[in-house]
Order: sequence, then C-alpha cells, then structure tokens
Amino acid sequence: MGKQLCAILILCSMVISITAVHGITEDPISVEKWFDNLTNSKQKVTKLEFYFQDMRGGKNPTSIQVAGANTTNTSPTLFGGINMVDNPLTVGPELSSKQLGRAQGIYGASSMEEMCLLTLVNLAFTDGKYNGSTLALLGRNPILEEYREMSIVGGSGLFRLARGIATAKTYSINATSGYGVVHYHVMAIHY
Repeated sequence: MGKQLCAILILCSMVISITAVHGITEDPISVEKWFDNLTNSKQKVTKLEFYFQDMRGGKNPTSIQVAGANTTNTSPTLFGGINMVDNPLTVGPELSSKQLGRAQGIYGASSMEEMCLLTLVNLAFTDGKYNGSTLALLGRNPILEEYREMSIVGGSGLFRLARGIATAKTYSINATSGYGVVHYHVMAIHY
C-alpha cells in the first residue's frame, strides 16, 4: 500500500508540474471550460524576437532533405526539395546564445523561378514564460528578399487561437557549410 500511495503522489506532482510548466491545462475538460470562458476573455498582443539557426551541413545538421524530385539537384532553385527541420531558436544570432525553443516542421523549395520556400513550422518554446506553448508559422518565404512576411496561423498553450505576422530577415548565410541564421520578429494576437 505504501508503494502505491507513493506512486500516486509522484504522479499527482508530475501532473501539477506539467501544468505549472505549460501555464495552462490541456485536458479536454479544461480546454472546454477555457472555450466557455472565451467570450469574457480579452485578446492580447505578444511581440517576440529571436534567431532561427538552420544547419544543413556539419556533424549535427538540424535541417535534412527528406525528399526531392528527379530534377531537384539540377534545378537552379532546388525546386521540389523538401527538408525536415528541428532548428534552435536563440536570443542572439550566435548559436551559443540562450536557446528559447525549436522550429520544428518542414520547408520545401516551391518555385522554379526564384529561391523561394514554402515554410511550415511550429515554433515550440522551451524556456521562460512561454515554455510548452507553440506558434504555427506558414507562408511563402522568398529567401533572397531582404524581408519576408509569413502568417501565424495558430498556436497552443498560452498561444491558443493565435494569429499574426512573422517577419524574417536573413542575418547570415554560408553556402559552403549550409549554415544560415534568420532574424525573426513575430506579432501574435491570442487570448
């Protein structure tokens, strides 16, 4: 009986800890209550700034090509190439900078005429106030333009029902090593 009680107490403390880390409960009953109270909730605007570290080469790549057309490698725009990513999001442009989360998802070369990606990633925050919350980013990303604008189309945790805009600007790129850093500013409206 003592071991069972200890196991139950540990499980309860884990559930409380998970709620504390996320800042919001995610079970179906709590989500339904959250929706029921939504009409009384006010919208918030959150501004975020971070650096997206994309490493296509080296010992530990964070972006790996998972598919491509027969012509992808001969295409000047790499049209048809699809990469799966799990890129660090950092406070500063240096890879050694404090990590805020990960950009997890895919991007694909979507144009035959210019270097343009279809970007679909979840910005999964792992530190600070938004730890455990995500923003879903989707959009056309013409990577050679100075600024690119993509949509925030959803979120989870503290970013439930998020919508907004993300602007991206390439900070640095090394074509030889396949390492690029992109500076992001995000404006998200959520409850």
